[in-house]
Amino acid sequence: MTTESLPVRADAPARTPARKSTARGGRRLLRQGAGRQHHAGPLAYVLLAVTAILSIFPLYWTMVAASTDNTRVSQTPPPFLPGPNLFSNLARAWDEAAMGKAMINSTIVAGVIALSTVMFATLAGFAFAKLRFKGRNVLLMLVIGTMMVPPQLGVVPLFMMMSELGWSQQLPAVIFPTLVSAVGVFFMRQYLSEALPDELVEAGRVDGAHSLRIFWSIVLPVARPAMAVLFMITFVHAWNDFFWPFVVLDMTNPTVPVALTQLSAGYVRDQSLIMAGALLGTLPLLVMFIVFGRQIVSGIMQGAVKG
Repeated sequence: MTTESLPVRADAPARTPARKSTARGGRRLLRQGAGRQHHAGPLAYVLLAVTAILSIFPLYWTMVAASTDNTRVSQTPPPFLPGPNLFSNLARAWDEAAMGKAMINSTIVAGVIALSTVMFATLAGFAFAKLRFKGRNVLLMLVIGTMMVPPQLGVVPLFMMMSELGWSQQLPAVIFPTLVSAVGVFFMRQYLSEALPDELVEAGRVDGAHSLRIFWSIVLPVARPAMAVLFMITFVHAWNDFFWPFVVLDMTNPTVPVALTQLSAGYVRDQSLIMAGALLGTLPLLVMFIVFGRQIVSGIMQGAVKG
């Protein structure tokens, strides 16, 4: 049978040189668009500028109030430009609130709590996401259920427990009750369920690796972006926590939020002094975010691209 006698379908597309050139041109445009940087419009830049101003304004107002005296802060309209008393008010707040010891205590408490929460939450999240064992869903529901219990309900029995252990007025009383959080476990479980393929875990099993080896060699590299975000959130929350440290600690061994209450203990509150103490308590968080913010954001973007 010759090629002239072969039937030709009526709906078959004609393979012409023009069609081939069009396909090549389309592939060329796709390659060019893949590496092209997309620019936002003017409205996006306006919204970003407004968001940045609204986010920075509370910190700017704190600095303005900390740089004036109490009389000027109470005036109407309030000042919107920094005054000449910033460093003197910062020095007074540092001395009166014992901010040096409070910052050391807060760094220890927030650092230990953040590290332990990241490690325990990642371990538990990996178990709930990828391991198969009896009662997994029931245990997960119990963990999620603890998020619905108000923390104030456990203050009295927790304080009695810390007193029995001899930890009252000491930092372990603040650290040990918050070594892991249900929010962190749920967050890591959700992340690993999507970002960690089952094939990687099965490949580790085939190679003879046990669960801890798989966690160390496979899970940790995949979970690094989420761990960085969880560390930052937990550190900031532990640094700013006031209620439980105020209950279990005293003014001889305070954290930063507890120490700041010393600045408002007088008959007449000095608002400029209180703002100076608040600015001192905020500066370490700003420094940490400036130093590690780029690594955290790059880790998040790397995890998003890999996912």
